[in-house]
Amino acid sequence: MTYAKPDVPQVAWADTSIVVDFLQQTWAVARIELIKMFRDPTELLSRAVQPILWLVIFGQVFSRVRGIPTGNLSYLAFMTPGILAQSVLFVAIFYGISIIWERDLGIVHKMLVSPAQRASFVYGKAASAGFRAMVQTCIIYTVASALRIELRWNLFAILGVLLAAVLGAAVFATFSFIIACLVKSRERFMGIGQLMTMPLFFASNAIYPLILMPNWLKYVATMNPLTYLVDALRGLMIQNGQSLHTMPVDFAVIAGTFVLLGLIAAKLFPTLVQ
Repeated sequence: MTYAKPDVPQVAWADTSIVVDFLQQTWAVARIELIKMFRDPTELLSRAVQPILWLVIFGQVFSRVRGIPTGNLSYLAFMTPGILAQSVLFVAIFYGISIIWERDLGIVHKMLVSPAQRASFVYGKAASAGFRAMVQTCIIYTVASALRIELRWNLFAILGVLLAAVLGAAVFATFSFIIACLVKSRERFMGIGQLMTMPLFFASNAIYPLILMPNWLKYVATMNPLTYLVDALRGLMIQNGQSLHTMPVDFAVIAGTFVLLGLIAAKLFPTLVQ
């Protein structure tokens, strides 16, 4: 007598296989992006100049201004996590232009006819943006140490900063992909990207506390994911740094925003070639 095999283990194995395939496809896309970055690190190095200028020049000057309430922190220490968040934003927000460039070269068409899941392309590129953010984090730590800013050097804090930077880069990279899929033009994308970076940066708590903002701007800042990224970085990175929200709230908002934007970007990705 023969017995039919139960279906439940087969479904479980199938689900596991789907997840493994998705992770492998995501890593393959991220690996390609990392190879391109290592072969030509010029862009990565050039983007390190701006945060250095902000800390060395802007931070040193505004440290002498006593009208900005930063609690028991110096202004330079207060703004350091904000400059790291700015670096993460600037590294990731123009990431979508590479998608348009690849569309023009025909690479996106080849991706879409491959058996890989569409979401793996989005999350793979977001992962590579996260790696760039980790490099920026190392640069900011080096500059901050040279400026004698009191940083938290315990392992938990450093890992938390790296995780926050990676998630923040993934958020703005997927947001950039959505813009790229909607505008479908490098010229229009550059205009919209430049239009979005300054409001995102200044409508946050990166370089001044929220209490200085008018009420309407406070509401805007609470809807800005950069605010929660800065809040998490400030609590983790700086000695005596305080977060307005708890760490679970900050990370939940950042991670939730990434998942939502990632799903939207994966849905819109095929429309890039239409």
